[in-house]
Amino acid sequence: MELLTGETMIAQTIQLALAPVFVLVAIGNIMSTLSQRLGRIVDRSRQLQDRHGQTEGKEHDMVVREIRVIDRRIALISHALLSLVVGGLSIGVTVVLLFLEEFAHLGLNPVAAGTFILAISMLMWALVLFLRETREATEALRIPEMYLEREREL
Repeated sequence: MELLTGETMIAQTIQLALAPVFVLVAIGNIMSTLSQRLGRIVDRSRQLQDRHGQTEGKEHDMVVREIRVIDRRIALISHALLSLVVGGLSIGVTVVLLFLEEFAHLGLNPVAAGTFILAISMLMWALVLFLRETREATEALRIPEMYLEREREL
């Protein structure tokens, strides 16, 4: 059995840490997408809040319904972002644990595996929340039948 030099150990540890780092990049990209989406939703909620006091009857009911949908969407995206942050932190801990294990031999591989599993679980949960948010958005954006005028041949 060949003894590994310090440089070889570092190179192998860096290679081992690459997979979690790629997951971290993916988490960052998803966070960026969700943040942009959240910004647009917040802008729309501000517009609706301005209209809230200026409407009555059916128009007011439509504004309130949309505000309720937006409130749910904001909550879903916020929870997804929290999940991604926890996942990102778990990836960071995983990489640190891999390096500590390699150089201090503290028996941390099971803990590193656990933090990686936590990170992937948080990523998957965030994607489920994102799916729910997009479904909410799709349902809210259905075009009312009266505007489609299906009875007319065009």
